[in-house]
Order: sequence, then structure tokens, then C-alpha cells
Amino acid sequence: MQNTIITIARMYGSGGRTIGKLLAKELGVPYYDRNLIYLAHEKSGIDISLFSQNDETVGSANIPDEMGRYISKKNIFEQQKHIIRTVADKSDCVIVGRCADHILKNGKHKLLRVFVHAPDDFCIKKIKNKFSITDREAEKMFRQINLHREDYYKYHTGAEWDCAKNYDLCFDTSLYSIDDAVNAIKNYKEILCNNRLVN
Repeated sequence: MQNTIITIARMYGSGGRTIGKLLAKELGVPYYDRNLIYLAHEKSGIDISLFSQNDETVGSANIPDEMGRYISKKNIFEQQKHIIRTVADKSDCVIVGRCADHILKNGKHKLLRVFVHAPDDFCIKKIKNKFSITDREAEKMFRQINLHREDYYKYHTGAEWDCAKNYDLCFDTSLYSIDDAVNAIKNYKEILCNNRLVN
């Protein structure tokens, strides 16, 4: 039986993580985000700090672990890729970030790839309010984190992170409420399950 996997790539500050959590809750399926790091650590035995240092960012080519041994960033990614495929094989689920849309592309499951974005000023305001920081600090955080995500995606997939053709649905959350986005994804999931395989 094919599992239905929903992947969500998101611009920082756009609400993609919130959408993913609510969507998983309403569908009654597992939600995966940073917990993939812990799963990869448990499976591989590689120090969890190395996964954290390289989480959706392109670090140095080789990173020393707690024993002074050097682990390649490619190896870190391969471990995480294995975990993403493992959880996708277990059941329907929602996976946020970490190139999951690309990793599961052309696989055996029904795949719905979502990209969540919003105008810069909208995201920056959200970040400012969330962390109670200045406009300048919020803008710096916004640009740095999105640049890390863009570089990470490009490095590991060779594709553009924010290119619409990589996804099945794209949402501008300055135009839609979180609930509207969740409902739209749920409706599209029904179309996917009943009529066609997206991959």
C-alpha cells in the first residue's frame, strides 16, 4: 500500500511549520521536523551536535565529532535521507524541510509537495513579533536563515529551493489564513489519493 507523504518547504517567517503541525494533527498522522535529527542520531550513532550544526545549512566539508574523527557533510545528509525514507515507508506523514520533497521524488509513495512563502515585510514582521526584537534584527534573521535554506537545498539537490515547478502547491500566507492553507492541502490530498499519483 502506498503511503501519502506531504512535504512542506517554507520561507522563514511564513508559517510553514505551523501549517505542518496543524495539518498533521488534523490528519492524525506523524509530524517530522527537527525530530528527524534525533532519529538520524539514534540510528547512525553520529554525535547529535553534528546534525544540529548542519541542519538545513551548508557547513564546512568535514566536521570533527567528539572523538576528533571527521565526518563529511555528505555523510550527515545521507543519514538524514535514510531516516526520511524510513519514516515515509512506515505510514502517511507530514515532513517539514530538509529536502524531503526531493529525497522522496520518484519514489513509491504518493507525494504532495508544498511550498509556503510570503512577502519579505510580512515575514519580517512575524519574526519581530515572535522574538520581540528590532526590525533590523528580524530582517537579518530572515535573510540569513532563508539563505541557509536556499544554499542547503541547492547543494544537496542541484535545484532552486523557491522555484514553483518543484512543488505541487504554493501558498502566500499573507493572502491565506493558516486554516485556509491547511484545508486547501487536505482537499488536494483527497484529489491525490482518489485520482492520481504525484511524484
